[in-house]
Amino acid sequence: MHHSLGHVRSMALGCAAKLGVADAIHRAGSRATLHDLHAALSLHPSKLPFLRRVMRVLVASGVFSQVEEGEQDHYRLTPVSSLLVTSGECGGRTLLPFVLLQHSPLCVTPATSMAEWLKAGKEETAFEMAHGAGLWSACRRAPELGDFFNDAMAADSAFIMDVAIRGAGQVFDKITSLVDVAGGTGAAARAVAAAFPHIKCTVLDLPHFVAGDMMDFIPRADALLLKFVLHDWSYEDCVKILKQCKEAIPSRDAGGKVIIIDVVVGSSSQAMCYGTQLLFDLTISMLTPGMERDEKEWCKIFKEAGFTEYKISPVLVKQSSPK
Repeated sequence: MHHSLGHVRSMALGCAAKLGVADAIHRAGSRATLHDLHAALSLHPSKLPFLRRVMRVLVASGVFSQVEEGEQDHYRLTPVSSLLVTSGECGGRTLLPFVLLQHSPLCVTPATSMAEWLKAGKEETAFEMAHGAGLWSACRRAPELGDFFNDAMAADSAFIMDVAIRGAGQVFDKITSLVDVAGGTGAAARAVAAAFPHIKCTVLDLPHFVAGDMMDFIPRADALLLKFVLHDWSYEDCVKILKQCKEAIPSRDAGGKVIIIDVVVGSSSQAMCYGTQLLFDLTISMLTPGMERDEKEWCKIFKEAGFTEYKISPVLVKQSSPK
């Protein structure tokens, strides 16, 4: 029963994200009673008992905390729910748009049709079967979906790039120019430019900034950045993209490099991190032709594309063994 009801916990998180519970607690001075929340969220009086049930689930799962103060219990933010605050609780970084995307019909509907997708003989993603078009086509056809998706990716980029620059900023040493390949609205490039003002940053995407198709041409630069790009593509397409990247950078001896920010499955000995990697892999494989890859799979792609060396710098999880 616990496993069967796991989706309810996720939907409770999506509910809190859509209602703005984290912002309401933050505005209340980082602690709020159930009645404070009920009033701040402008819910119907009959929904008070149900709000309590939602919050109880989220407290049990560690999204919020609950403490007794006087005669009333108060809800507080945790490091997890602080990431849902839009007013700068986490140094200006919020993952709320990304969480809203994960709980939207764009992502949820394909998952509800997983069994039907596996039974289908057609070579299409679960997203294509559910929505009648691929993810990128759907975003192009409906600009509001494209904006929704780009907002989520921008929030993710702002958070991840802050962590990456602090945890592995040395990869940007001796670089004077960088192209953010398939960089969306440019959030990752802006983070690099802010941290390293001497680096000239260009964003390559369709239809933003320097319009272009990374499958055909990538502007030359000292370094190329691919943040959560390759996991959207098949093995063959990843090799094709990286071959284009190799043509666009100087030789290794001259300082050319490709910087990839992506998941390495199995890179953490922490059970929760590994479990999250597997969930993300299944999600990506339903939404796109891609997948999350372990180190052997990454190594195979790099070698096929003509690269002879690579280095993994973990920034979000501890490695399972020293390198």
